[in-house]
Amino acid sequence: MVQSSSARPDQHAAVFKELLGELGVAVDPTGLELVRLIHMVGNLFAGEAESKIDGVAMSGPRWRLLLRLFMEERHGQTGGLAPSYLSRCQNVSKNTISVLLRGLEDHGWVERTLDRQDRRVFRIRLTQAGQELIRTSAPGRMAHLNSLVQGMSAEERIQLIRLLSKLHRSLADRAAAYPASDDGRP
Repeated sequence: MVQSSSARPDQHAAVFKELLGELGVAVDPTGLELVRLIHMVGNLFAGEAESKIDGVAMSGPRWRLLLRLFMEERHGQTGGLAPSYLSRCQNVSKNTISVLLRGLEDHGWVERTLDRQDRRVFRIRLTQAGQELIRTSAPGRMAHLNSLVQGMSAEERIQLIRLLSKLHRSLADRAAAYPASDDGRP
C-alpha cells in the first residue's frame, strides 16, 4: 500500500512498520521516519525560502551567506572572511561556496580582495549594495520564514527548535567521535 506524502505520520509509520515486518525486519522504524520527515520538511522549507521577496529572487543559501557576512562585519570582522571559513560556517563544500560567492559577486553584493599578509588567500566582504540588500530584505524574508510555521503555536515552535538542536548536537557529537574513513564510510 502506497501512502501519499500528506498522510499523517502515525499512519505512515504503521504502514511502514507492517512493510518491514513482511520483509522480516523487526526493528523500530522511528529513525528512518525522522530522516524521511526531516528531509521532506527541509526540501519544502528550501523551496519556500527561495521565493521572490521584496522584488529580489535569491536562493536561501546565497541569502544566508550574505547574512553571515553582514553579521560577521557587525562583530568586528571588517577585513573580510576567507572562503574556506565561510564554507565551514555554511556547512557546504569549497566548490559550492565558490559558486555561491561568484553569483553574489556577479550581482555586485560581495567583493573579493587578496589578503594583505598572505597573497594566496582571498577575503570576501559585503559591498555597500550587499549591505543595503540585507538591510532592506531582512524584514520581509524573516516575516516570510515565520509565516511558514504559522500553523504551530509559539510554544510548539520553541519545542521544535529545542528538539532539533538536541538532535543536531547528538549527530555532531557522533560525527566527531566516529570520523569518516578515507573512502567515505563511517
